Amino acid sequence: YYLTGRLTEKSDVYSFGVVLLEIITGQPVIAKNEEKSHISEWVRSLIGKGDINAIVDSRLEGEFDTNSVWKVVEIATACVSPNPNRRPIISVVVSELKESLSLAMELAQTKDRRTDTSDSVKQVAMNLIIESLPHAR
Repeated sequence: YYLTGRLTEKSDVYSFGVVLLEIITGQPVIAKNEEKSHISEWVRSLIGKGDINAIVDSRLEGEFDTNSVWKVVEIATACVSPNPNRRPIISVVVSELKESLSLAMELAQTKDRRTDTSDSVKQVAMNLIIESLPHAR
């Protein structure tokens, strides 16, 4: 959008990817430090190190499924690709997020068999299931 002034499905996908990164990291879009780096640049720099804990919001205190989070980080970084042609279409994004959510729910159910504390996880997961696809403006 910045370059062309036109809103497209690809610019919407980019925006969605930024929101995903904000949710995963708990960080603002533009860092409040001297570099004022964009969240996508910051996450890309950490991906190479392979430490998901450095990416995920520290307030989660490690309470997340690593594989599911890596999958969501992959999806988000694909969405914020600098090349619009390399960004996935939103239906693919939704499909992959559902797959990741299913994995997380499956793991929560496995943990539920051991303890009764995952009801809130299931409820949140159910609320996140996307019923309809967003459309480009």
